Amino acid sequence: MDVDGDRAAVEIVGGNLDHLVGREGEVLDALQELTRLAVYRETGERSRLMLDVAGFRAARRTELVAIAQAAIEKVQAGETSVALDAMTPFERKVVHDAVADAGLTSSSDGTEPHRYVVVHTAAE
Repeated sequence: MDVDGDRAAVEIVGGNLDHLVGREGEVLDALQELTRLAVYRETGERSRLMLDVAGFRAARRTELVAIAQAAIEKVQAGETSVALDAMTPFERKVVHDAVADAGLTSSSDGTEPHRYVVVHTAAE
């Protein structure tokens, strides 16, 4: 367990934990939501807890930063905006943070589960 900013971060490590991650992190997302609900039930306060299993989220974060960087480079090279594939809220947050760090802007468009990030020039 660790604290990342104002968010508790819990990582489960061990042998083969792929079944706790599931396809594209679906089981992990469900486990995280159940954990947050359990915390809320016990404390009465909403939790921003981040659960990771076998480093899945950490590895995905690295992939997402690379995806964001590619979109950033396209916008910096002259494209007005670049739309990315649909992402989970966690994934969109990682991309929004990377875009902001590069001095550009981004927005989320679409509706769940097809919500996606659009990277824009800073003036947009």
